[in-house]
Amino acid sequence: MAEGISNKDPARAAAQRSEPDAHGQAALLLVESLIHALIARALISAEDAVEIVGVATEVKAEIGADLGDSPATMEKSLTLLKSISASLMHDVAR
Repeated sequence: MAEGISNKDPARAAAQRSEPDAHGQAALLLVESLIHALIARALISAEDAVEIVGVATEVKAEIGADLGDSPATMEKSLTLLKSISASLMHDVAR
């Protein structure tokens, strides 16, 4: 049993399991920051960065079910990728 999760409080246990993954959030933020830094240093164009994220979005949509993603997880992943793409579009506009 996970530390701090009581069998007497299943609602609390379920809530703790459904919290976002801290490692995944940190990794995603790090990658997005790295992409922005590469653009700022003119090592990659903003257009190329948007294209790369677009490809990742397409791949995720194609293979997510094969990886065992639930529809809710798939939607969250695609939403995050689309958010990153929108963030990078600000660099394209500059």
